Amino acid sequence: MNQARLGFVQEDNAFTQLDDPAAAQRLADRFPQLSWVRILDRWAKQFNPLLGQSWLGQRGYYWVIDQAEYSTDVWFRSRDDLAALYPRLLDHATLQFSAQDILAFLGRRLHPRFDGEVLSDCKKDRLPGARVKHRVKNNWLKMYDKFGRILRLETVINQPREFNVRRLRLRRGRRQMVWCPMNKGVANFYHYHAVARAANQRYLDALAVVDRPCATRRQLDRACEPVRFHQRRRRGLNLLRDDEQRLVLAVLQGPHRLHGFRNADIARYLDPTPRDPAAQRRRTVRLSRQLQLLRAHGLIAKVPHRYRYRVTPRGDALMTAAIYLRYKSFPLELANAA
Repeated sequence: MNQARLGFVQEDNAFTQLDDPAAAQRLADRFPQLSWVRILDRWAKQFNPLLGQSWLGQRGYYWVIDQAEYSTDVWFRSRDDLAALYPRLLDHATLQFSAQDILAFLGRRLHPRFDGEVLSDCKKDRLPGARVKHRVKNNWLKMYDKFGRILRLETVINQPREFNVRRLRLRRGRRQMVWCPMNKGVANFYHYHAVARAANQRYLDALAVVDRPCATRRQLDRACEPVRFHQRRRRGLNLLRDDEQRLVLAVLQGPHRLHGFRNADIARYLDPTPRDPAAQRRRTVRLSRQLQLLRAHGLIAKVPHRYRYRVTPRGDALMTAAIYLRYKSFPLELANAA
């Protein structure tokens, strides 16, 4: 940025001011694309006199990435804005994100052969601020504040083979692009960048539903009113009712956020026990009516040309707020009343 004459203010390992954030981001995006093998080999020759000796032949170093950290910083206009929102972000990330959500942020699915732990912990006694960490084996996502003005999301990769990436491989005598585990070689730097950046973006999108309570109350009020959908009148929602909360929790599961969902996916979550064909058909019809009701209120949308649905930003905000209200706010209100 100095060479490009871009003005900036740096404090510790964060930028608190940038004259041209877009240009700075373009410079940062070039970092993983550099020829790191050549750069590191050139540096190694300056410090290891044995490299280049004839008796060593063409031997050299194999450079690996021991740990990769990728951060996304969100600036706030004032300290008061972040101070008012940050406790709600911490509560939301700690209470609302399930193991499936955490795996989905990292581009993974929870399957029966998963051998590991998914842990979340929040430290509010950490000076000068607080942080929440979600750990999947030895990779993790973190959120914390910097200087009271910056919200930082950070993906840390220590076990790259937990992620699958597309690479050229020899298959049946032909080189073709296939999915395979990511390894530690520095040639994979751009893969590290793509995986971590996508994880941060998914995490940030999931946190974007946290808003001030007044906006959420207005949205909940509108959801209780009847609407018209496909020339028919649809009833209002009661998102605090037990059966609708179960449907909301099914829709908001981590894999459904990442890949969308079908009627059968929701059915397996709500009732995993096998049923006879007639009962399955009745359940499918009932779920279709419930999903149409969510579509009518704009909480989910159909994926074009596919039998899949996705959660809309409005639906994410409304349904998450309803869950928060029932499981977080109501117990506090009852405790205060007692």
